[in-house]
Amino acid sequence: MAFVSTIRSRAKEPDQACADAVDLARQSLVGNAGVSADAVGEHVGVEAVGDRVVTHLFRCADPGYMGWRWAVTVTRAPRSKVVTVDESVLLPGPDALLAPAWVPWQDRLLPGDVGIGDLLPASADDGRLVPLVVLDGDDAVTDWFADRPDSQDPEAGPQAAEDIPVPGRSRVLSAFGREDTADRWYESDHGPRSPLSHAAPAHCVSCGFFVPLSGSLGRVFGACGNAFAPDDGRVVSSDHGCGAHSEAVLTGSTAQATAPVIDEFGYDLVDLPGVSVEETVFEPLSRETYPESGPAARPGVSETETPGTDGSPGSATVES
Repeated sequence: MAFVSTIRSRAKEPDQACADAVDLARQSLVGNAGVSADAVGEHVGVEAVGDRVVTHLFRCADPGYMGWRWAVTVTRAPRSKVVTVDESVLLPGPDALLAPAWVPWQDRLLPGDVGIGDLLPASADDGRLVPLVVLDGDDAVTDWFADRPDSQDPEAGPQAAEDIPVPGRSRVLSAFGREDTADRWYESDHGPRSPLSHAAPAHCVSCGFFVPLSGSLGRVFGACGNAFAPDDGRVVSSDHGCGAHSEAVLTGSTAQATAPVIDEFGYDLVDLPGVSVEETVFEPLSRETYPESGPAARPGVSETETPGTDGSPGSATVES
């Protein structure tokens, strides 16, 4: 059963004596706080802060603080008519232009922000990393960086840094770190959902240039070793793909292109500078026009004519 309270909170009414002290509040800004009179605009409101405590609000006329307001808090003692100034401050109004909320630098960083010479150390409580450990047996775990209670005990850890299985590395990817890395790689442009992968003839897992990673990530990811592939040197998923697959086969017609036919007998009439085809008169070729084209004009060739029996012209014979 739900009960609804009938008691309603009532807004406090400002003390009348404090609410009337508008000139006192303005004078405190100009005379005591050292604010220029031109920077204090008209009186915009009164807010009751507590019993006999009132805040007067004045518009800030400074062009650099558009929408801000001067707030002067005044008060008086019980059974006293004298109003005194408590404090004055410049506060943003409802329409004031404010800077965005401050965000810590580690939360502002985005992938790709680290440049040459920049340092980005991982915090001690980074959930993506865990201390380097070695499994002994089924359940026992030996921390390589735990304090050695006995320097002669071989189970207490290595005596020198060279004895660490991975020298110089004190932390490795945690289960959360591996899962986060796998999700980020799989959803990137090097995963199976990229347009490049959809147009590929086959997946990377069947490509000879695919180099699988070691460890648990190697079941899904590997590096591309094809210099002509767009993902060369990058980590790709096994179901990714591109057109540079080692077993890609060209598809389509393999017929040889037909050699072009060249017309060596036809010709086109074209205009030349100063010569128009339409105004040119073409004469037919004949033996009278070009006598040098006959057999007599060629060396070693002679032409003889034999008269007919009835006096008519006979036949011509060409001898060489």
